[in-house]
Amino acid sequence: MRKIDFHCDVISKLLKDNSLDFHKEQFASRLDVTLQSLLDANYMIQVFAVYIPSDHPKDLVTIMKSIEIFYERVANHPNMIVVDSAIDVERCKATNKVGAILSLEGVDGLQGHLFLTSLMHRLGVRFAGLTWNGANWAADGILEDNGAGLSSLGKDFVHRCNEQGITIDVSHLSEKSFWDVYKASQKPIIASHSNAKAVCDHPRNLTDEQIRAIVRCEGLIGLTYVPWFVTEGRMATMHDLLKHINHMLALGAEDQLMLGSDFDGIDSYIEGLKSPRDVNQLENLLLQYYDREFVEKLMWRNAYQFLIRNLNSKR
Repeated sequence: MRKIDFHCDVISKLLKDNSLDFHKEQFASRLDVTLQSLLDANYMIQVFAVYIPSDHPKDLVTIMKSIEIFYERVANHPNMIVVDSAIDVERCKATNKVGAILSLEGVDGLQGHLFLTSLMHRLGVRFAGLTWNGANWAADGILEDNGAGLSSLGKDFVHRCNEQGITIDVSHLSEKSFWDVYKASQKPIIASHSNAKAVCDHPRNLTDEQIRAIVRCEGLIGLTYVPWFVTEGRMATMHDLLKHINHMLALGAEDQLMLGSDFDGIDSYIEGLKSPRDVNQLENLLLQYYDREFVEKLMWRNAYQFLIRNLNSKR
């Protein structure tokens, strides 16, 4: 079965360590995601986040350096396709190559310069999370205490993204920011890597009301493997993911669920789920509890159809 994953942090690791090589399997002990692991697990598309770690300046230079890493150290391989538009998505489906899409996990480095939105699109960015847990010029994150939402510039940025064809990612946003984005956006929104708060009461997970809102706007929710987003107080297992799936299905999210692993953004794992290859075991588990049509929706079809509808190569 093909697979599409909407969130990994390989670029961040490559930014911090120039010796790592995404294309060589000998680095699999230090990278959760490698090209070979994606090929072995039959991945159609992987979204690569530009996340700036705390020991790097959150500025435009670091964003550009991360994008350069994407093109020169990730996507620069004959077995990969840079996904720019729906046409490229169809190419990925028709081949055994892996599609690669860029996302921004936090727009701090754009420093409120809205003209950079079109530049980001030209450089291949197709998804943008406004912040990472904290507050910046655009929005409050989920771990801020003041409960604020989008700034006026943040709302303008959402509108610019709608115009350019960049989908807003609401993972990491405060609840007020989430609802501000939901009201401001004229296009579907996604939560690239968030589970159900009713199942595991972590701030980064989605409330029932948020899940229903994403269903209404025909967005996507990425089932994530971050252990502390899956269960509380004990080691998480793949069976624990089923509780999140069942809860979101009960809220009508059958056509919204997808994969959002957060591989390479975590240093502890769900038991037996440490790399893309292990997602084959998750697939086998799901087939024991759900029909094949739904498992295909979760593994790739929902994400594929969203990309076909929403990606464009506007310049």
